[in-house]
Parts: sequence; C-alpha cells; structure tokens
Amino acid sequence: MQIHLLAFYISPGHNFRGHHGKPPGNNPVEFPQTIGCVEGKGIRGDRYFGFKEDYKGQITFFGQEVFEAAYNALPIQGAPPENLRRNVLTQGVDLNTLIGQTFRIGDVLFQGTVECAPCYWMDQAFATGMEDFLKGRGGLRARILSSGELSLGSAQLEILPAEV
Repeated sequence: MQIHLLAFYISPGHNFRGHHGKPPGNNPVEFPQTIGCVEGKGIRGDRYFGFKEDYKGQITFFGQEVFEAAYNALPIQGAPPENLRRNVLTQGVDLNTLIGQTFRIGDVLFQGTVECAPCYWMDQAFATGMEDFLKGRGGLRARILSSGELSLGSAQLEILPAEV
C-alpha cells in the first residue's frame, strides 16, 4: 500500500516536555526534505535522538486526515501541523492499524508501539478541546529497527507478518 510522507519535523530541543507549569520553550522546528533514521536511536538531529534505550517514540507519525478533521471541528485558526511536535506528517494510512505491527516504509523498518497520547499542551498549541479531540487518534509512536533515510513523497508501506 502507498503512504504519502507530506512533511518532516525535527527540533533540537523540547518545547513542552519538562515545561509543566512554565511557558513552552522556543526551540525551532526544522523542515528537512529527508530524515536519517538510526536503528535504536531515533532521527538524527531530533530532540529524542538517543533519548533512552529501547524508547518507544524514536519516531512519531501523524495523519493529515486527522489534522484536517480537527481544523473542521475546532477553532484552530492558523496553527500549523508542526505544533503537534510529531516527526512525520502522513496521508493515506490509518496509523492506529500500525500499533503492534512491524512495518517498512521504503528501506526503513519500524515497530509501531503505541498511540501518541495527546497532552494538555495541545489545547495551548491549537485550541481548547484539541487534547480531547485527539484521544484515540493522536498519531503513532514507533521504534526504528533498521537504519536508513526517508524522503518526502509517496512510498511503499509494507506490513510484515508476525513472527511465529
């Protein structure tokens, strides 16, 4: 099946994690055309690269379809998708179906771990109600199982059979 990789977002620092009770940080978001995925580590240049061993969110995905639905349901008023702080904006795949699956995009192998649970910062970054709106559709956290690069555009998504 095809997956469309619409945008990549990486940041060298955290704007929300560790800022409870304080204003968000102001680390810039970068918009590369390709990202380097490193097995067991994450995305080169991203704040979670090498965060901790076996981290379940070495890379995060978010669906454009969900973002558009949020725009139609809430008064978001111009907040861009990079405010979600996910790494890859996708189109054409229900990301929840990849939880617990081993899958390949291009030459890179991933293990879908859990939903990216939304947090209270979503209401501040977008609009009141965004946190609740995203429950059950906040995106996908995954581990990187093989190193390689992803590039913007359409790519083949292959779900691998479970090992017996």
